[in-house]
Amino acid sequence: MSPERRANPATSPNYHRPNIAQAARVLAAGGIVAYPTEGVYGLGCVHSDPDAIDRLLTVKQRSWRKGLALIAASLEQVEELVELPRDEMRAEILATWPGPATWVLPVRARQTALLTGGRETLAVRVTAHPIAHALCLRTGSALVSTSANRTRRAPLRSALSVRRELGADVDFVLGGALGDLSGPTPIRDGLTGELLRGG
Repeated sequence: MSPERRANPATSPNYHRPNIAQAARVLAAGGIVAYPTEGVYGLGCVHSDPDAIDRLLTVKQRSWRKGLALIAASLEQVEELVELPRDEMRAEILATWPGPATWVLPVRARQTALLTGGRETLAVRVTAHPIAHALCLRTGSALVSTSANRTRRAPLRSALSVRRELGADVDFVLGGALGDLSGPTPIRDGLTGELLRGG
């Protein structure tokens, strides 16, 4: 199978778990869900729901000008939102997906400034984390994925710490193991390959 068509299969043992179905219902109703990712717990909401995004930013105490990242279950979900380059950078990006690599790419159509920070780009990744991947599959779209923490505090790495620090501000905490990273995923410019965060 070519990398252009590669996507995670919907065969994760987590995919049919009742808690993932419940988390997806919370997201569909405009809620905020905390869930494990490759290195830290993430906070998520439906990417097309401005009210949910605005509330998520309030929970994090984060300025909308910083923008937000999205996770997806497949290349198809990503390409609904951004344009991948057609040069050698395309192959470099696809070689990292599904996986713990986030790329900043030009938006395909106008997106709310709450996501982009007012820029014409968006940070996205096709996740290989089984629970995060299953959640995107279950909701049928890419999801906001920002570290679960208040601004200027360390990202949280367990369901218990999320409940303790964020409490009732989060509508559902989806428990599970983190991936192998020790922190948030690296972020690179999808046109130049420049490392923007981590690594």
